[in-house]
Amino acid sequence: MKSTEHLQKGEEGETRAEAYLLEKGYTLLYRNWKNHPHEIDLIALDGNTLVFAEVKTRSTEYFGKPEEAVSVAKQNKLQQAAEAYLAAHLHEGEIRFDVLSVVSKNSVTTIHHIEDAFFPGDSW
Repeated sequence: MKSTEHLQKGEEGETRAEAYLLEKGYTLLYRNWKNHPHEIDLIALDGNTLVFAEVKTRSTEYFGKPEEAVSVAKQNKLQQAAEAYLAAHLHEGEIRFDVLSVVSKNSVTTIHHIEDAFFPGDSW
C-alpha cells in the first residue's frame, strides 16, 4: 500500500506535468483515465498525435532517475490501457507513448519529457 505522502507527491508531479504539457501547446483530454484495471496518467493531443503519458515523480535522483521506473512490465500495462482507450474512443491519427520524469525537491522542480519513450509491442 502506498503512503499518503507518496500519493501526494505523485499527484503533485502529475499536476506539474499537466501544466508543462499545456504550456507546450498540448490539449489535455484526460488525467488519470481509468478503465479497470487500466490507468493512464495523462492523455493529450500534440497536434493530431494522441499521446499516452506516464508521469514518474521523485524527490531525489539518489536511487535513480524517475523514468527508469518505467519497466517493460509497466510499458506493457500502458499499452494494454491504450488499447482499452482506443477501443472506446475514435482516433485516426498517430499515437505515441511519452514519459514525464518529475524531480521536485524543496521549491525546485525539474521535468524531463521523453517523447516516444517506447514503442508498442507486437500486438499493435
